[in-house]
Amino acid sequence: MDEQLCYAYAVVGSSAPPDLAGVRGVAGAPVTLVDSGAVAAAISAVPWEGFSEAALKVGLEDLEWLEATARAHHSVIETLAAHTTVLPLRLATVYLDEARVRQMLREREADFAALLDRLTDHVEWGVKVYAEVPPSSPSAPTAAPPPSEPAGADAGRAYLRRRRYQRQAREDAWRVAEEAVRRTEQQARGLAVERTRHRPQQGGLARVPGENVANDAYLVPRRLSEEFRTRMLHAADGLPGVRVDVTGPWAPYSFTASVAPGAAEGAGQR
Repeated sequence: MDEQLCYAYAVVGSSAPPDLAGVRGVAGAPVTLVDSGAVAAAISAVPWEGFSEAALKVGLEDLEWLEATARAHHSVIETLAAHTTVLPLRLATVYLDEARVRQMLREREADFAALLDRLTDHVEWGVKVYAEVPPSSPSAPTAAPPPSEPAGADAGRAYLRRRRYQRQAREDAWRVAEEAVRRTEQQARGLAVERTRHRPQQGGLARVPGENVANDAYLVPRRLSEEFRTRMLHAADGLPGVRVDVTGPWAPYSFTASVAPGAAEGAGQR
């Protein structure tokens, strides 16, 4: 089947459109703009067999497909963000044709335009706090043995003593982590204009040592970016077992969800 669909990456203002010559997106397709009034959408043509509603359900469960698509999707958005204010759309936002894209832009033009105006000259920074929290399992090794445990102690008493020690160590670690989170929030005051709290990453999603106890996104004026980054990198100074990771600057992914259409408005839309 040769039929093609429209994959939409982001919304930008139409008054000063970015140059997309040579920009390639999902499936290596060239990226173009479709405009309607004050706003435009960055799109590319994708094949029906790979991006129909049924195909997307399969693709979103395929880690290799998902990684490649996400990489291409975000690459287009970051290319746009280097030249203009951008409203990122959700991954795998697909429409039947350009007419449907224009219809979406017409229906949401006022919201898009207002948000573009509010986000002008602002960027997103990610701030994650990680803590070395001891395991809660009674059989897990502790960082150090309970200092008061005598040799040959009764097994039951030793077990209870180890449990108390582990519980105290976890409580201490969480107190330090909470202080680190409080410091990041305090350091953001006067710099960030908005914050979004994401669910802490767990298991394989974290991909780094430590337990993720805070996963926040901050909207920061571009001119204050370096000060914000410096403050966050030093927010946990003097706190043992805690690390603050700072990423960015990014396009404002976390601050466009209220108006951004999602994948449900894709090939299944009529």
